[in-house]
Amino acid sequence: MPILHLDSPEAVELTDYTRMTDVALRRTLEVERGLFMAESSTVIRRAVAAGHRPRSFLMAPRWLADLDDVLQQVGAGEHGDIPVYLAEEDVLRTITGFHLHRGALAAMHRPQLPPVADVLRSARRIAILEGLVDHTNVGACFRSAAAMGVDAVLVTPTCADPLYRRSVRVSMGTVFQVPWTRIESWPAGAGEIKDAGFVLAGLTLGEGAITLDQLVAEAPERLALVLGTEGHGLARQTDRVLDRRVTIPMAHGVDSLNVAAASAVAFYATRSESSAAPSARGSRARHQPETDPVSRE
Repeated sequence: MPILHLDSPEAVELTDYTRMTDVALRRTLEVERGLFMAESSTVIRRAVAAGHRPRSFLMAPRWLADLDDVLQQVGAGEHGDIPVYLAEEDVLRTITGFHLHRGALAAMHRPQLPPVADVLRSARRIAILEGLVDHTNVGACFRSAAAMGVDAVLVTPTCADPLYRRSVRVSMGTVFQVPWTRIESWPAGAGEIKDAGFVLAGLTLGEGAITLDQLVAEAPERLALVLGTEGHGLARQTDRVLDRRVTIPMAHGVDSLNVAAASAVAFYATRSESSAAPSARGSRARHQPETDPVSRE
């Protein structure tokens, strides 16, 4: 498959990438075609390293040399039969409807999610994201989970898609590194998690809450931290199935944190010595060119 230079956003080859700002259309396309988008060279590399299969690449010409080793690895462009489309920055902006961060996109085949039991089997500490609607928060929670050694993430049926472009980008591709899946029914699915030996601890301001320090002192062998939706927090039905209600003590009249910030605090506080150790997941120095994706769109 040759590398194709495009000077028009109307090319039929670009169907996967066009009208990406239309959320309803993107959701339809991703369900029917099984796609998700990996944006930026760092995220693309992490997706490929995790075993995800590219469908095609779209990038500015200056990124071709930088990503040549990835293209060779997956068999793209002159190295195989996966198409690579090149376009100048102004054409890319017209195609995608947004400024293309770090000049590269890859349309990836959406993977089949594993059963909850498979994700829980070897985990000791997990996070459950209940009904988060902001893709930035979802991505930030995944990044914190990876950084603090959380073993797995479960997302409820109403939680935003972790593989949505913005979620993937804000996570810096860590959504590909932390095992995760979607719970088919929630909070009915809490029974399976409890049966696997997890203490279900929800972050809440509700009555009877213990402090995060008290939860850490209990040192449960298997722990599931439940984080509720922005604004309303945990649903009443979820509150009824919790083993522990947990609050983060605060000062100066502040009553709550953004869910992504709260997740980072809770993940850090409950980390074990093994999860706190440096790992191959990444370091700040390695990612300095893209240290603050949360503040950009």
